[in-house]
Amino acid sequence: MNDFLVIDQVSKSFDTSPVVDSVSISIHQGEVFSLLGPSGCGKTTLLRMLAGFVRPDSGRIWLCGKDITDLPPEKRPVNTVFQNYALFPHLNVQENIAFGLQLAGRSQSYIRREVERMLTLVKMVDYAHSLPAQLSGGQKQRVAIARALINQPQVLLLDEPLAALDLKLRQHMLSELSAIHREIGTTFIYVTHDQGEALSLSDRIAVMNQGCVEQIDTPTALYDSPVNDFVAGFIGDANLMLGIIRERCAESLLRVEVAGLGDVFVQASAALELGRRVTLLVRPEHLHCSQDRCDEGCLKNGFPATVEEVIYAGSHQKMRLKSGLQALIMHRFRDGAGLPIQVGTACFVSFDSKICRIVG
Repeated sequence: MNDFLVIDQVSKSFDTSPVVDSVSISIHQGEVFSLLGPSGCGKTTLLRMLAGFVRPDSGRIWLCGKDITDLPPEKRPVNTVFQNYALFPHLNVQENIAFGLQLAGRSQSYIRREVERMLTLVKMVDYAHSLPAQLSGGQKQRVAIARALINQPQVLLLDEPLAALDLKLRQHMLSELSAIHREIGTTFIYVTHDQGEALSLSDRIAVMNQGCVEQIDTPTALYDSPVNDFVAGFIGDANLMLGIIRERCAESLLRVEVAGLGDVFVQASAALELGRRVTLLVRPEHLHCSQDRCDEGCLKNGFPATVEEVIYAGSHQKMRLKSGLQALIMHRFRDGAGLPIQVGTACFVSFDSKICRIVG
Protein backbone atom coordinates (compact mmCIF):
# COMPACT_ATOMS: atom_id res chain seq x y z
CA MET A 1 0.00 0.00 0.00
CA ASN A 2 1.12 3.56 -0.69
CA ASP A 3 1.73 5.99 2.14
CA PHE A 4 -1.47 8.00 2.16
CA LEU A 5 -0.96 10.25 5.17
CA VAL A 6 2.63 11.06 6.15
CA ILE A 7 3.67 12.72 9.39
CA ASP A 8 7.29 13.76 8.87
CA GLN A 9 9.45 14.72 11.89
CA VAL A 10 6.63 16.68 13.53
CA SER A 11 7.31 18.43 16.85
CA LYS A 12 5.27 20.66 19.14
CA SER A 13 6.09 22.34 22.45
CA PHE A 14 3.98 24.33 24.87
CA ASP A 15 5.77 26.74 27.22
CA THR A 16 9.12 25.24 26.11
CA SER A 17 7.98 21.75 27.17
CA PRO A 18 8.04 19.28 24.25
CA VAL A 19 4.68 17.53 23.86
CA VAL A 20 5.32 15.87 20.48
CA ASP A 21 8.98 15.18 19.70
CA SER A 22 10.09 14.49 16.10
CA VAL A 23 7.29 12.01 15.36
CA SER A 24 7.23 10.31 11.95
CA ILE A 25 4.37 8.01 10.93
CA SER A 26 3.12 6.75 7.57
CA ILE A 27 -0.55 5.77 7.45
CA HIS A 28 -2.11 3.70 4.68
CA GLN A 29 -5.30 4.62 2.89
CA GLY A 30 -8.36 2.86 4.27
CA GLU A 31 -6.79 1.52 7.46
CA VAL A 32 -7.84 2.03 11.07
CA PHE A 33 -4.76 3.49 12.72
CA SER A 34 -4.70 4.14 16.47
CA LEU A 35 -2.56 6.50 18.53
CA LEU A 36 -2.32 4.76 21.90
CA GLY A 37 -0.64 5.89 25.07
CA PRO A 38 -1.06 7.20 28.61
CA SER A 39 -2.43 10.64 29.43
CA GLY A 40 0.03 13.37 28.48
CA CYS A 41 1.94 11.30 25.92
CA GLY A 42 1.13 13.70 23.04
CA LYS A 43 -1.44 11.66 21.11
CA THR A 44 -4.25 14.25 21.23
CA THR A 45 -1.87 17.08 20.33
CA LEU A 46 -0.72 15.06 17.33
CA LEU A 47 -4.36 14.48 16.32
CA ARG A 48 -5.08 18.21 16.63
CA MET A 49 -2.14 18.94 14.34
CA LEU A 50 -3.61 16.54 11.78
CA ALA A 51 -6.95 18.35 12.08
CA GLY A 52 -5.32 21.78 11.69
CA PHE A 53 -6.30 23.08 15.13
CA VAL A 54 -2.65 23.22 16.22
CA ARG A 55 0.31 24.11 14.03
CA PRO A 56 3.56 22.11 14.40
CA ASP A 57 6.70 23.94 15.49
CA SER A 58 8.62 21.86 12.97
CA GLY A 59 8.07 19.02 10.52
CA ARG A 60 5.50 18.56 7.77
CA ILE A 61 2.22 16.69 7.24
CA TRP A 62 1.39 15.28 3.81
CA LEU A 63 -1.93 13.92 2.56
CA CYS A 64 -2.13 12.25 -0.86
CA GLY A 65 1.23 13.85 -1.72
CA LYS A 66 0.04 17.37 -0.81
CA ASP A 67 1.60 19.35 2.02
CA ILE A 68 -1.30 20.30 4.33
CA THR A 69 0.81 21.55 7.26
CA ASP A 70 -0.28 25.17 6.89
CA LEU A 71 -3.86 24.60 5.72
CA PRO A 72 -6.60 25.77 8.11
CA PRO A 73 -9.05 23.11 9.35
CA GLU A 74 -11.82 24.07 6.94
CA LYS A 75 -9.50 23.60 3.96
CA ARG A 76 -8.48 20.06 4.89
CA PRO A 77 -10.36 16.94 3.69
CA VAL A 78 -10.40 15.83 7.32
CA ASN A 79 -13.20 15.74 9.91
CA THR A 80 -13.08 15.10 13.66
CA VAL A 81 -15.36 13.25 16.07
CA PHE A 82 -14.87 14.72 19.53
CA GLN A 83 -15.20 13.08 22.92
CA ASN A 84 -18.02 15.45 23.94
CA TYR A 85 -19.91 14.96 20.61
CA ALA A 86 -20.31 18.78 20.09
CA LEU A 87 -23.85 18.45 18.73
CA PHE A 88 -26.02 21.56 18.32
CA PRO A 89 -28.64 21.25 21.08
CA HIS A 90 -31.31 23.25 19.22
CA LEU A 91 -31.09 21.13 16.04
CA ASN A 92 -32.61 17.68 15.67
CA VAL A 93 -30.65 14.66 14.49
CA GLN A 94 -31.13 15.15 10.75
CA GLU A 95 -30.44 18.89 11.04
CA ASN A 96 -27.21 18.22 12.94
CA ILE A 97 -26.09 15.75 10.28
CA ALA A 98 -27.02 18.12 7.44
CA PHE A 99 -25.23 21.13 8.90
CA GLY A 100 -21.93 20.68 7.07
CA LEU A 101 -23.56 20.25 3.67
CA GLN A 102 -25.74 23.31 4.23
CA LEU A 103 -22.64 25.31 5.14
CA ALA A 104 -21.06 24.12 1.89
CA GLY A 105 -24.09 25.35 -0.09
CA ARG A 106 -25.16 21.96 -1.46
CA SER A 107 -28.61 21.56 -3.01
CA GLN A 108 -31.56 20.52 -0.86
CA SER A 109 -32.11 17.33 -2.87
CA TYR A 110 -28.46 16.32 -2.40
CA ILE A 111 -28.58 17.13 1.32
CA ARG A 112 -31.79 15.14 1.80
CA ARG A 113 -30.35 12.11 -0.01
CA GLU A 114 -27.05 12.16 1.88
CA VAL A 115 -28.70 12.65 5.27
CA GLU A 116 -30.92 9.64 4.63
CA ARG A 117 -27.85 7.62 3.68
CA MET A 118 -26.04 8.63 6.87
CA LEU A 119 -29.08 7.95 9.05
CA THR A 120 -29.21 4.45 7.60
CA LEU A 121 -25.46 3.94 8.02
CA VAL A 122 -25.50 4.80 11.73
CA LYS A 123 -28.90 3.19 12.37
CA MET A 124 -30.62 6.40 13.47
CA VAL A 125 -33.51 6.59 10.96
CA ASP A 126 -36.12 6.32 13.72
CA TYR A 127 -34.55 9.23 15.61
CA ALA A 128 -34.26 11.71 12.73
CA HIS A 129 -36.48 14.31 14.43
CA SER A 130 -35.17 13.83 17.99
CA LEU A 131 -33.15 16.53 19.75
CA PRO A 132 -29.74 15.64 21.27
CA ALA A 133 -31.17 15.92 24.79
CA GLN A 134 -33.53 13.03 23.97
CA LEU A 135 -30.70 10.69 22.93
CA SER A 136 -28.49 8.28 24.85
CA GLY A 137 -24.71 8.66 24.84
CA GLY A 138 -24.31 5.97 22.19
CA GLN A 139 -26.94 7.58 19.96
CA LYS A 140 -25.26 10.99 20.27
CA GLN A 141 -21.99 9.37 19.26
CA ARG A 142 -23.60 7.89 16.14
CA VAL A 143 -24.97 11.30 15.16
CA ALA A 144 -21.52 12.86 15.66
CA ILE A 145 -19.98 10.19 13.42
CA ALA A 146 -22.65 10.70 10.73
CA ARG A 147 -22.13 14.47 10.81
CA ALA A 148 -18.37 14.01 10.41
CA LEU A 149 -18.74 11.52 7.55
CA ILE A 150 -21.41 13.28 5.48
CA ASN A 151 -18.85 15.62 3.85
CA GLN A 152 -16.94 12.50 2.69
CA PRO A 153 -13.61 13.35 4.32
CA GLN A 154 -10.52 11.49 3.25
CA VAL A 155 -9.60 11.01 6.91
CA LEU A 156 -11.83 10.69 9.97
CA LEU A 157 -10.15 11.64 13.24
CA LEU A 158 -11.66 10.16 16.42
CA ASP A 159 -10.51 11.76 19.67
CA GLU A 160 -11.28 9.27 22.48
CA PRO A 161 -14.86 9.04 21.15
CA LEU A 162 -16.01 6.33 23.58
CA ALA A 163 -14.48 7.64 26.80
CA ALA A 164 -17.80 8.93 28.17
CA LEU A 165 -19.67 5.65 27.61
CA ASP A 166 -20.08 2.74 30.00
CA LEU A 167 -18.25 -0.55 29.36
CA LYS A 168 -21.07 -2.40 27.60
CA LEU A 169 -21.87 0.55 25.38
CA ARG A 170 -18.19 1.04 24.53
CA GLN A 171 -17.96 -2.58 23.42
CA HIS A 172 -21.10 -2.19 21.33
CA MET A 173 -19.88 1.06 19.74
CA LEU A 174 -16.54 -0.54 18.85
CA SER A 175 -18.47 -3.13 16.82
CA GLU A 176 -20.51 -0.33 15.25
CA LEU A 177 -17.36 1.60 14.31
CA SER A 178 -15.84 -1.50 12.75
CA ALA A 179 -19.02 -2.10 10.72
CA ILE A 180 -19.12 1.54 9.56
CA HIS A 181 -15.47 1.39 8.54
CA ARG A 182 -16.01 -1.81 6.57
CA GLU A 183 -18.88 -0.19 4.68
CA ILE A 184 -17.33 3.17 3.81
CA GLY A 185 -13.58 2.40 3.81
CA THR A 186 -12.56 5.87 5.02
CA THR A 187 -9.19 6.12 6.77
CA PHE A 188 -9.78 6.25 10.54
CA ILE A 189 -7.24 7.68 12.99
CA TYR A 190 -8.31 6.76 16.49
CA VAL A 191 -6.88 8.29 19.67
CA THR A 192 -7.28 6.36 22.91
CA HIS A 193 -5.57 5.48 26.18
CA ASP A 194 -7.56 2.22 26.30
CA GLN A 195 -5.45 -0.67 25.02
CA GLY A 196 -8.52 -2.90 24.64
CA GLU A 197 -10.18 -0.45 22.26
CA ALA A 198 -7.02 -0.07 20.19
CA LEU A 199 -6.30 -3.81 20.01
CA SER A 200 -9.83 -4.74 18.95
CA LEU A 201 -10.40 -1.96 16.40
CA SER A 202 -7.07 -1.20 14.74
CA ASP A 203 -5.17 -2.48 11.74
CA ARG A 204 -2.04 -0.87 13.19
CA ILE A 205 -1.20 1.02 16.36
CA ALA A 206 1.41 3.63 17.27
CA VAL A 207 2.27 3.35 20.98
CA MET A 208 3.31 6.79 22.27
CA ASN A 209 5.20 7.76 25.41
CA GLN A 210 6.42 11.21 26.47
CA GLY A 211 5.91 12.71 23.03
CA CYS A 212 7.66 9.93 21.11
CA VAL A 213 6.55 6.83 19.24
CA GLU A 214 7.85 3.68 20.93
CA GLN A 215 6.56 1.16 18.36
CA ILE A 216 4.25 1.01 15.34
CA ASP A 217 2.86 -2.43 14.55
CA THR A 218 -0.18 -4.65 14.28
CA PRO A 219 -2.07 -5.49 17.49
CA THR A 220 -0.75 -9.07 17.40
CA ALA A 221 2.87 -7.98 16.95
CA LEU A 222 2.63 -5.38 19.72
CA TYR A 223 1.33 -8.00 22.14
CA ASP A 224 3.59 -10.87 21.11
CA SER A 225 6.76 -8.97 20.18
CA PRO A 226 7.02 -5.63 22.01
CA VAL A 227 10.26 -3.79 21.29
CA ASN A 228 10.82 -2.61 24.87
CA ASP A 229 9.57 -2.90 28.42
CA PHE A 230 7.30 0.16 28.13
CA VAL A 231 5.31 -1.35 25.26
CA ALA A 232 5.31 -4.75 26.96
CA GLY A 233 3.91 -3.27 30.16
CA PHE A 234 1.39 -0.98 28.47
CA ILE A 235 -0.10 -3.56 26.10
CA GLY A 236 -1.86 -6.18 28.22
CA ASP A 237 -0.81 -7.61 31.56
CA ALA A 238 2.85 -8.55 31.79
CA ASN A 239 5.39 -10.20 34.05
CA LEU A 240 8.57 -8.16 33.60
CA MET A 241 11.74 -9.53 35.22
CA LEU A 242 15.16 -7.88 35.37
CA GLY A 243 18.14 -10.14 34.86
CA ILE A 244 21.69 -10.59 33.61
CA ILE A 245 22.74 -12.96 30.80
CA ARG A 246 25.11 -15.46 32.38
CA GLU A 247 25.53 -18.29 29.86
CA ARG A 248 24.86 -19.29 26.26
CA CYS A 249 23.66 -22.87 26.69
CA ALA A 250 22.99 -23.56 23.01
CA GLU A 251 22.80 -21.65 19.75
CA SER A 252 19.56 -19.90 20.72
CA LEU A 253 19.24 -20.68 24.44
CA LEU A 254 20.41 -18.28 27.13
CA ARG A 255 20.61 -18.63 30.90
CA VAL A 256 19.55 -15.39 32.57
CA GLU A 257 20.03 -14.80 36.27
CA VAL A 258 16.95 -13.03 37.68
CA ALA A 259 17.47 -11.45 41.10
CA GLY A 260 15.18 -12.93 43.73
CA LEU A 261 14.04 -15.76 41.47
CA GLY A 262 16.94 -17.71 40.03
CA ASP A 263 18.03 -18.89 36.60
CA VAL A 264 15.56 -18.39 33.76
CA PHE A 265 16.19 -20.03 30.39
CA VAL A 266 15.21 -18.00 27.32
CA GLN A 267 15.23 -18.86 23.64
CA ALA A 268 16.57 -15.80 21.80
CA SER A 269 17.51 -15.53 18.14
CA ALA A 270 19.59 -12.35 18.53
CA ALA A 271 23.26 -12.58 19.47
CA LEU A 272 23.48 -10.99 22.93
CA GLU A 273 26.67 -10.64 24.91
CA LEU A 274 27.23 -12.27 28.29
CA GLY A 275 26.86 -9.91 31.25
CA ARG A 276 24.24 -7.79 29.54
CA ARG A 277 21.34 -6.59 31.69
CA VAL A 278 17.98 -7.48 30.13
CA THR A 279 14.25 -7.34 30.84
CA LEU A 280 12.30 -10.57 30.35
CA LEU A 281 8.61 -10.72 29.47
CA VAL A 282 6.21 -13.57 30.24
CA ARG A 283 2.49 -13.02 29.66
CA PRO A 284 0.20 -14.16 32.54
CA GLU A 285 -1.66 -16.66 30.36
CA HIS A 286 1.61 -18.50 29.71
CA LEU A 287 2.20 -19.34 33.38
CA HIS A 288 1.05 -22.71 34.73
CA CYS A 289 0.56 -24.00 38.27
CA SER A 290 1.03 -27.61 39.37
CA GLN A 291 1.66 -29.64 42.49
CA ASP A 292 4.87 -31.13 41.14
CA ARG A 293 8.03 -29.52 39.88
CA CYS A 294 8.34 -29.75 36.10
CA ASP A 295 11.18 -31.97 34.85
CA GLU A 296 11.92 -30.76 31.34
CA GLY A 297 15.36 -29.26 31.90
CA CYS A 298 16.05 -26.01 30.09
CA LEU A 299 12.93 -26.26 27.91
CA LYS A 300 10.67 -25.23 30.78
CA ASN A 301 11.37 -22.90 33.70
CA GLY A 302 9.90 -23.96 37.06
CA PHE A 303 9.96 -22.38 40.50
CA PRO A 304 8.26 -22.98 43.86
CA ALA A 305 5.63 -20.33 44.56
CA THR A 306 2.84 -19.33 46.91
CA VAL A 307 -0.54 -17.92 45.87
CA GLU A 308 -1.02 -14.51 47.52
CA GLU A 309 -4.23 -13.29 45.83
CA VAL A 310 -7.01 -14.75 43.69
CA ILE A 311 -9.37 -12.43 41.79
CA TYR A 312 -12.52 -13.75 40.15
CA ALA A 313 -12.80 -12.36 36.59
CA GLY A 314 -15.71 -14.34 35.15
CA SER A 315 -14.19 -16.53 32.47
CA HIS A 316 -10.85 -16.76 34.27
CA GLN A 317 -9.05 -16.18 37.54
CA LYS A 318 -6.32 -13.58 38.02
CA MET A 319 -3.75 -14.71 40.54
CA ARG A 320 -0.81 -13.01 42.17
CA LEU A 321 1.96 -15.39 43.16
CA LYS A 322 5.24 -14.96 45.01
CA SER A 323 8.26 -16.97 43.98
CA GLY A 324 11.34 -16.06 45.98
CA LEU A 325 11.35 -12.26 45.86
CA GLN A 326 9.62 -12.15 42.48
CA ALA A 327 5.92 -11.24 42.19
CA LEU A 328 4.15 -12.94 39.28
CA ILE A 329 0.71 -12.51 37.71
CA MET A 330 -1.07 -15.57 36.30
CA HIS A 331 -4.33 -15.97 34.40
CA ARG A 332 -6.09 -19.33 34.63
CA PHE A 333 -9.24 -20.16 32.70
CA ARG A 334 -11.97 -21.80 34.75
CA ASP A 335 -12.09 -25.17 32.98
CA GLY A 336 -12.20 -27.18 36.19
CA ALA A 337 -8.84 -28.83 35.54
CA GLY A 338 -5.59 -28.54 37.44
CA LEU A 339 -4.58 -27.75 40.97
CA PRO A 340 -7.30 -26.23 43.21
CA ILE A 341 -6.16 -22.67 43.83
CA GLN A 342 -6.76 -20.49 46.86
CA VAL A 343 -4.79 -17.95 48.85
CA GLY A 344 -1.89 -19.65 50.58
CA THR A 345 -1.66 -22.58 48.15
CA ALA A 346 1.91 -23.80 47.68
CA CYS A 347 2.64 -24.79 44.10
CA PHE A 348 5.21 -24.87 41.34
CA VAL A 349 4.85 -22.19 38.67
CA SER A 350 6.30 -22.89 35.23
CA PHE A 351 6.61 -21.42 31.74
CA ASP A 352 8.29 -22.50 28.51
CA SER A 353 11.63 -20.99 27.57
CA LYS A 354 10.35 -20.34 24.05
CA ILE A 355 7.60 -17.96 25.18
CA CYS A 356 9.85 -15.96 27.50
CA ARG A 357 10.98 -12.90 25.54
CA ILE A 358 13.78 -10.38 25.97
CA VAL A 359 12.23 -6.92 25.60
CA GLY A 360 14.91 -4.62 26.90
